[in-house]
Amino acid sequence: MQHSETAKAFFEACETGRGWDTCKAWCNADATFACQADALAETKTLAAYCDWMKGLLTPVPDGRYELTAFAWDEVRQTAVAAAKFHGTQTGEGGPVAPTGKAVASDYAYVMHFEGDRIAHMTKIWNDVLALRSLGWS
Repeated sequence: MQHSETAKAFFEACETGRGWDTCKAWCNADATFACQADALAETKTLAAYCDWMKGLLTPVPDGRYELTAFAWDEVRQTAVAAAKFHGTQTGEGGPVAPTGKAVASDYAYVMHFEGDRIAHMTKIWNDVLALRSLGWS
């Protein structure tokens, strides 16, 4: 599988809430994670992030993404996926009771490869605007 296909498969699995059990097929077991957003400040592994995304789809069961761009940088062995997450908090399990409020939040994944697997991912995301839209802050 080519790097770009690997990155797209990982992105699809992660964004549809399949969790680490599925996503690990495309990643190093010790893959790291970074995001300069308070909601994910303590999340340091890609495994934890994948499971966080899985958990997000409980309070936001209609959560879905719209891929807006995808690129592969051969020199840097990095894939970048830009997308918009859409969803409405109608389920239990969020920080507050279901609000019925919707979100449309832009974000990007920057996935760095070592060999044929993802070794590190950075998520670029404005959590304040997203969580405010859902009525969570």
